[in-house]
Amino acid sequence: MDGPSWRLRVGAWIAPERAADVPASPPLFLRPLVGQFPPQKKLYYAAHDAEFVIAKPELAPVARRFPFVGANSGRQRAVVKGKESTADKADVVDGMGPVQPVFPPPGPCSGTVLGSSDGHTVVLYGDRIRPEPNTVLFCGPDAHSDIYGTRSNVRRSCFYSAFNKTEREETTFTTVDVARHARKRRILNVCFNDKLVRAATPFVIKHVDRWNHLLMQTEDTEWSPVVDFSQAVDALIFDIMGDLSFGRSFDIKESGDNPIKEVPDCISAALCFYYPICRSPFLKLLLWLKPRGLDRAVELISPPTVHKYDDFVCGSVADRLALQRKQADKPEAERRQDMFYFLCDARDTETGLPAYNEDELRAECSVLITAGSGTTAVSLSGVFFYLTGDRRRYQKLVDEILTTFATADDIVYGPKLLGCRYLRACVDEGMRLTPAGASEHPREVLPGGIQIRGEYYPAGTTVGTVPWADSRNQDVYGDAHLFRPERWIVDEASGVSKEDVLRIKANFHPFLSGPCSCIGKSLALMEMYVTVARTLHRLDVRRRPGSTLGGGAPELGWGERDPTQLQLRDAFVSLRQGPEVQFRKRSFTSTCTQQTGAV
Repeated sequence: MDGPSWRLRVGAWIAPERAADVPASPPLFLRPLVGQFPPQKKLYYAAHDAEFVIAKPELAPVARRFPFVGANSGRQRAVVKGKESTADKADVVDGMGPVQPVFPPPGPCSGTVLGSSDGHTVVLYGDRIRPEPNTVLFCGPDAHSDIYGTRSNVRRSCFYSAFNKTEREETTFTTVDVARHARKRRILNVCFNDKLVRAATPFVIKHVDRWNHLLMQTEDTEWSPVVDFSQAVDALIFDIMGDLSFGRSFDIKESGDNPIKEVPDCISAALCFYYPICRSPFLKLLLWLKPRGLDRAVELISPPTVHKYDDFVCGSVADRLALQRKQADKPEAERRQDMFYFLCDARDTETGLPAYNEDELRAECSVLITAGSGTTAVSLSGVFFYLTGDRRRYQKLVDEILTTFATADDIVYGPKLLGCRYLRACVDEGMRLTPAGASEHPREVLPGGIQIRGEYYPAGTTVGTVPWADSRNQDVYGDAHLFRPERWIVDEASGVSKEDVLRIKANFHPFLSGPCSCIGKSLALMEMYVTVARTLHRLDVRRRPGSTLGGGAPELGWGERDPTQLQLRDAFVSLRQGPEVQFRKRSFTSTCTQQTGAV
């Protein structure tokens, strides 16, 4: 029999010389369930009762998705390259190739239903794993370009379709069909242009200034009461997105009672409710059932927080549509030019008719609020978590901001702000260590297959890269777990070459790439640069002494024990807590003011 023999028994590897001979092809009763992969050097077949079977290359099977084959969480069955198998990592396969988990792989029983996947498995076991029967996940820049490139022979998987509440509310985000997505994307591209970013800048500055004022809860230079930064920045970004999307701020960052303050938590609850459904191994069956009554059933069992968010979106869209109609006769310059204005004004490039009806406007606005507020807030939480944990780099950034701008009011989005190299490096490093979406963005291979790293994957295979694992790629970053913004700045004196920076940029995709990249990238970066720069120009910030909120703890699981790492919960958009911080007003003038003599 070709190749080494391994037999897996009760979670431990038995050496080849002790393994009994096993069949070289799948059992007859399983053959109808498998397809064929092209010959590879080593391909393995995992059978029912944890016995490990070697398949000859020409017989190498790959599973399709079946109801009794569940994805798993926790310690996933992994396919890796060049990893040594150990007793406590018994589900690792030495060699490369698809593993056939015909029955539920190792992991909690809930994984069979929820279909959850863990990015840490890639970090543990190598640069390619198979967490589900028809899914292969990768780690590395070459795989990312192969999968998400403009010419890649893939489309969004049906995972995205599950986010549609009804067939009438398909959005650009949830559209799977390539041609239909391209048409919707062209319409959004017209809305999310440089004109929108310029129009949005005054709104962002207004909210950041008010937020800074609220954080300065004392008139002197004493430290403020403790603030959960994630909650505070959630409120800021939500108010910004409300102003940009619906034409009014919801003022949830203000003190006092406000029923809309619950909405960010409702968004998180909605993600936690729908995300496991989207990850279910029964997904195709669920999608078939959705228009046949499942939509209504899901609506009935949805938690109250999900209904609150839906009611909020419906009411906000109705109010903004009324304003749009009221301003219809005014000159364009006198109309409120927010995001909703551009969406309402958009026209289908093929028919010339309005691009969106009211149902579609509600759906698009719901996605834009979730994506626009949640992802930017997560990234800012990461930036401030790591800055407050490293006073030397924090002070280096403060010095750059104070040297560049005489006053906080001088900080606007433009060449001068973009010229702050260390600010941009800190934001990039924060986004790297705190990916707004920690898990893969799944893509389904189209007919004709795809080559990934020079190896063929057939149509129907789900592929993707895992942002959380990519951000911890030791081969690319070296000290991947360290917050070191200097890695993004070419400086031959400190040993950072142009090639080094190009290498890490090739692995850095916080906004994805290709035809499905984040359309709000410019807006998000503007929000982050302005927020960080204006806040640190006005305020000093520190981690509450002794606080560990947001970081890891020894009693937690693998990957969650490091107190210097911000912990993320995967709900498609990353969820997090902390850090607990305190602010105080700066008691000294800007270095730029001292140098220029400005008053």
